[in-house]
Amino acid sequence: MGLKSMSGKEFSRLDVLLDVEAGRLAIDDACDLMGLRRRQVFRLLAAFRKQGAAGLISKRRGRPSNNRLPDEVRQLAMSIVRERYSDFGPTLACEKLANLHDCPVSRETLRKWMMEDGLWLDRRRRLPSVHQPRLRRDRVGELIQIDGSKHYWFENRGPECTLLAFIDDATSRIMHAAFVHSESAFDYLRETRAYLMKHGRPTAFYSDKHAVFRVSKRDAAGGTGMTQFGRALDELNIDIMCANTPSAKGRIERAFGTLQDRLIKEMRLAEICSMEDGNKFLVGFIADHNARFGKPPFDERDAHRALQGDIVLDDVFAWKEERTVTNSLTLQYDKVTFILEPTAVTRPLARKRVQVIDYPDGRFAIRHQGLDLPFRTFDRIRHVDQAAIVENKRLGAVLAFIAERQQERDQNRSQKAPRRQGQVGRHMFKSG
Repeated sequence: MGLKSMSGKEFSRLDVLLDVEAGRLAIDDACDLMGLRRRQVFRLLAAFRKQGAAGLISKRRGRPSNNRLPDEVRQLAMSIVRERYSDFGPTLACEKLANLHDCPVSRETLRKWMMEDGLWLDRRRRLPSVHQPRLRRDRVGELIQIDGSKHYWFENRGPECTLLAFIDDATSRIMHAAFVHSESAFDYLRETRAYLMKHGRPTAFYSDKHAVFRVSKRDAAGGTGMTQFGRALDELNIDIMCANTPSAKGRIERAFGTLQDRLIKEMRLAEICSMEDGNKFLVGFIADHNARFGKPPFDERDAHRALQGDIVLDDVFAWKEERTVTNSLTLQYDKVTFILEPTAVTRPLARKRVQVIDYPDGRFAIRHQGLDLPFRTFDRIRHVDQAAIVENKRLGAVLAFIAERQQERDQNRSQKAPRRQGQVGRHMFKSG
């Protein structure tokens, strides 16, 4: 007689039934422990008395599932995979079988079959990934690793925030750092501008695959294929590269590990409780950190380049989008309708593209071929019932309320759009 294995659930039921048989446990308590009804407990108890522990083993153990595909389907699918898709992964091979061979098989079923036939290895059997070390860059400014770390930097003395840091690959020095609310596009644009004003233009930035740096959907129908941050660097002739794994940009990852230890404790001793005070404290801390942990470069020449004289950094590090002007000289941006003032310059722009420039400090402009266009904002009244009946004596108060709400929407319009996160101040509409 062959041996039969019992599952953990069946072993636990055996312990309960032994207690019932010995009189140490009532049937109702056994029902609660096993999560079964009285009828099911009595059926298990009868099988146990007749067959012993073997009576508790499921009768379907070792039998094929009722949903199992016929062997002919397995043979057909695996013969096609061996012939044409032997080096394909289960997901892609599953798509090809369904689309090209009219052989629909679930991905997990095909994965199981491929592992049984030695065409695929699960993660536990694969060799671990090897991340080989690389040499540092030779000069300061050749490669700047950029990243943000969201953390409780002020412990319980202040809110959770993000530290943006720029680490030089050649020396491991912190070239620039700042506390910000989040890793938004405007925060990166603002701090990168501060970095360039301090050091000049590096050869390249090295980042992760955050949406600020990389367009995730490469087959998008519209757009230029670059993010706002990438567009700004392109205008300054600065390259940006994205790492596949966090370990690939290990210098900045290790730096954050050090900062989350030393910086937090130093700010605790200095009683720093806000981002504003933290940014002031960073100046001296970074100097001490670089003196302690910085490495000398292989080549003393600085790879930073001077900023071009004809470049206006305010325009480079602004959010820029294009819009089409309607026949009525209007355009939509950020949930607001803008009306171009009808002049000799704006009248010919109907059905043409203009550039909307949204500055990090809240300023705003509409531009065409380098010329700022005069405009005004227009917003429909949404907060008052258009069909409401208003008494004459209340008409002045209602109109004042409408005007106040429209002014609030004009001033705070950027707060409605999450992608504008990181802007400082309210919008000051500059109308040419």
